[in-house]
Amino acid sequence: MGKVISVANQKGGVGKTTTSINLAASLAAIEHSTLLIDIDPQSNSTSGIGIEPKTVSQSIYQILVDGIDADEAILKTELPFLDIIPSHINLVGAEIEMIDRPKRERILTESIEILRKKYDFVIIDCPPSLGLLTINSLTASDSVLIPVQCEYFALEGLGQLLNTIKIVRQHLNKELEIEGVVLTMFDIRTRLSNQVADEVKRYFGDKVFEAVVTRNVRLAESPSFGKPALLYDSMSAGAQNYLALAREVIIRNKKLFKNSPVFNSEPIVKK
Repeated sequence: MGKVISVANQKGGVGKTTTSINLAASLAAIEHSTLLIDIDPQSNSTSGIGIEPKTVSQSIYQILVDGIDADEAILKTELPFLDIIPSHINLVGAEIEMIDRPKRERILTESIEILRKKYDFVIIDCPPSLGLLTINSLTASDSVLIPVQCEYFALEGLGQLLNTIKIVRQHLNKELEIEGVVLTMFDIRTRLSNQVADEVKRYFGDKVFEAVVTRNVRLAESPSFGKPALLYDSMSAGAQNYLALAREVIIRNKKLFKNSPVFNSEPIVKK
């Protein structure tokens, strides 16, 4: 059975979509079958992986609102082990359309349950809010990964996210855990980045990943080319940062993935 991880933070501009795309791509590069689900109406994970949202006929919207099978919306990507369920602009009204549905918080859970058998990892890119789409994602997930940017007010709003996670645990998904916290936009040259990193580590302890995502031009450029950093420039700092994060995610889940190349020294990126 695969593991479902939501990437969530209601604060915008923290690297949530960048983390979703590049973590999924890195897991796929390590030859773990991975599904990226874009449940953000902005559709940035969809375009950032090379798919034009306007051309998509079946998306997460049809799964949530029209009740189509999740399999019908899955698309292949350039990476052999990476698939995506794309988003669409129609998703912007989905929360209103779902409001009167029975078990509205569990629609995604029931829709993707069968996909756990097909993929090692399912990564969900949540919208920058704590509405019904994010609640559906957290309810469907085994864990939540929280990107935190190394900038002023980094911890602002995190209390609200943690409270939402607590409520979801109490009422909808008692198994939900925090997968970890990843520091993004880190600049080793600045005192601020190091101060924020120290503050986050004091707050979250060993939940903070050792892998840190540094500020990197190639990482920032890659979405405009519709590619994860690994395909845009595999040797860039950003690509290597996310490979390190993927390794940590696998190691933290070694009971599930003990045969991963991470543990048997097989090559991670084939040339």
